[in-house]
Amino acid sequence: MGAPTDGTEVVMQQGPASRLSVNRARIGHKVRYALRHPRRVAPHLRRACRDAWLRLRHRGGHVAYYRAVMASDTARSPEAAVGGAPSRERWLAIGQMQFDYLREHGLQPHDRLLEIGCGNLRAGWRFIDHLEPGHYYGIDISPDILIEAKKTLVRYGLQHKLPYLTPVDDLKLDFLPDASFTVVHAHSVFSHSPLEIIDECLAHVGRILAPGGFFDFTFDRTETREHHVLGEDFYYRTETLTRLAARHGMTARFMDDWERLPHGQSKLRVTHGA
Repeated sequence: MGAPTDGTEVVMQQGPASRLSVNRARIGHKVRYALRHPRRVAPHLRRACRDAWLRLRHRGGHVAYYRAVMASDTARSPEAAVGGAPSRERWLAIGQMQFDYLREHGLQPHDRLLEIGCGNLRAGWRFIDHLEPGHYYGIDISPDILIEAKKTLVRYGLQHKLPYLTPVDDLKLDFLPDASFTVVHAHSVFSHSPLEIIDECLAHVGRILAPGGFFDFTFDRTETREHHVLGEDFYYRTETLTRLAARHGMTARFMDDWERLPHGQSKLRVTHGA
């Protein structure tokens, strides 16, 4: 407990120092958290049991397991599955935050945007509305959430924008053309990914990134031992991810201005190396 393992993304309520020094995988932290939040104990135990069952059923790797997690969460609430709990208002607010941030960083209608982990288009529908037709490409490991994405398109009347929505089972991006995207975006994806999946993405994203383009992604940051909770929420040091990008010839920059926004995750921007 103590991590957003109910499909939500928490607003930053602790101070930065306390938030980054917490190891949520430790028994002591779980006990203290349970004592402070007794009403969250039962939901956490139900989720832990469900996740244990799903890991037994899907032993082929993290993607198969997390696809099953998303199917379960989407059946309960598409908004909650992508971090929109406890309300649709929160779903809208987080999507607006992502959109406004990229607009402030120069996103133009002529840009071509790839959204990794597009979900049910929490931010995607705003990107689609802003971009020229055919300039948005969303991918996700969950077919269930992509069905919800189609419903979002219909709700906002964006069919004429001709977005691409594609299910994937890895992040090799091998079906996409070279140097084709000026912006690649992954919000709350690597916060649910083991390091080998992040490594796979960073190994291949440079090929599809246009010259001068950038890849923004959020992650759960820690300054203590890297850890995960329930195999769903993963916490990394900034230097771990910047070194990983450098290994693949990319440069990663910590986005300080994102830290000022009411969101519990941090952001890195990856570009082609000098």
